[in-house]
Amino acid sequence: MSTGKVYLIGAGPGDPGLMTLRGRDVLAAADLVLYDGLANPLLLRLTNAVCERTARTRIGSDSIVPQEDINTRLIEEARAGKQVVRLKGGDPYIFGRGSEEAAALQAAGIPYEVVPGITAATAAGVYAGFSFTHRDHASAVAFVTGHEDPTRETGRLDYAALAAFPGTLVFYMGLGRIQTICDQLVQHGKPADTPAAVICRASLPTQRVVTSTIAGLPHAVTAADLKPPSLIVVGECVSLREASSWFEQRPLFGQRIGITRPAHQSDDIAQRIVELSGQPVLMPLIKISPVNSAQLAVVDETIRQLNQFHWLIFTSVNGVDAFCDRLWSLGLDSRALSHLKIATIGSATASALEDRSLRADVVPDSFRAEALAAALSESVAGKHVLWARASRGRDVLPDSLTAAGASVTELVVYRNDDIAEFDPEIVAQLRSGDLNWVGLSSPSIARQFAELLRIHRLDPEKIGVQLATISPVTADAARAAGLKVTVEATTYTWDGIVEAICVYADATAKSAV
Repeated sequence: MSTGKVYLIGAGPGDPGLMTLRGRDVLAAADLVLYDGLANPLLLRLTNAVCERTARTRIGSDSIVPQEDINTRLIEEARAGKQVVRLKGGDPYIFGRGSEEAAALQAAGIPYEVVPGITAATAAGVYAGFSFTHRDHASAVAFVTGHEDPTRETGRLDYAALAAFPGTLVFYMGLGRIQTICDQLVQHGKPADTPAAVICRASLPTQRVVTSTIAGLPHAVTAADLKPPSLIVVGECVSLREASSWFEQRPLFGQRIGITRPAHQSDDIAQRIVELSGQPVLMPLIKISPVNSAQLAVVDETIRQLNQFHWLIFTSVNGVDAFCDRLWSLGLDSRALSHLKIATIGSATASALEDRSLRADVVPDSFRAEALAAALSESVAGKHVLWARASRGRDVLPDSLTAAGASVTELVVYRNDDIAEFDPEIVAQLRSGDLNWVGLSSPSIARQFAELLRIHRLDPEKIGVQLATISPVTADAARAAGLKVTVEATTYTWDGIVEAICVYADATAKSAV
């Protein structure tokens, strides 16, 4: 077996949008990803590889993996012929141990490539609103380790030189030694009233910034109970910060939002939440899967008899995908639908048709079955209607169309099932109050969320989670299941859910002022 290759990729500071295009492309082609504890797990959506967390720092109850073990693993997996990615927070070489990993690979004769990343300090300054090299205040910036090699008897840092440095100082990994760092700078001549700050979790929705002076910073950090990962910034640039940065002014800053739709359909809405400075939390409560062999036989037979129908109805993107994929598998294409009128519920479903070069004839303004049935009532009398549907759902549509004189055939083209076991990590986040919002996008999802809370004895009000529903139908199902709904979307899509949360957050912020 030929030897594979190892890629040391900088994952950036936290915001998943800050990884390079080269890093994205390499991730997509990887066989194995060993990701660092500071790499945003959302980046793992970019790969189909086996992913394992190999952290050098402790987060929660996760164990620390020794650096030597990581080096050995990279070599062994590459010798097995795999394309291996070592995904590291920030940049692999800026106060990381990427150079040690590269040296081990070089010594073992393993091909490797290093893909640079945006280092934490660069992003921290921009996302916190500091200009490290503002022309009026600093002509240089120094990146300094606040955590030197513990095996050395004496440190290499020259605090006299740092105190005299004509620019901005940025200390990595120094939160545990902040009192010593600040004291040393003052003792070696840095004015005690020099502006200083600590930035925690830079570029993430949980970003926190505390500003003070060098003398007062340790106390301010203790009072704010700041935790790593963090950076210490010393310099006049800190005084230029506004009350909050552009990043912190986005509507969803600090909000963690649970996305309950199937995982394979979460990318677009997760990206939208990130763009608004929110933190998407993937917590699928249902799964979409193919029908069984017996049901598939019925689908195939029905597709072969499309000439018997006058109308074709889709009520979900999944229905469009499952039906059209099967149409293609049978050697047919859109020409087989040329005699049919097509109706959909919702703009997303209509867009899924457009992606297949098909245009819906009827799309009601209100994205619900009642509206679609009303729009079709005068057109389907005496006609044969085919509804490509999920394995479960409301019966409003077929009942209403039948009452209007149509002959309705319900064709199950995909399965919509509840998740068998709830993710323990999600349960833990709910229990600890880490989730601010959960979006509910169907009655079945609403009932499943209520079941999750019941099984784990979680009270929504005590854990502080608020619920946003996609439509009145889903809101009614949530309330019937004993849930309290905070907001309802006015546009019945996931984008509508996010917009409703933004409007609520904005109104809440204004009322607080």
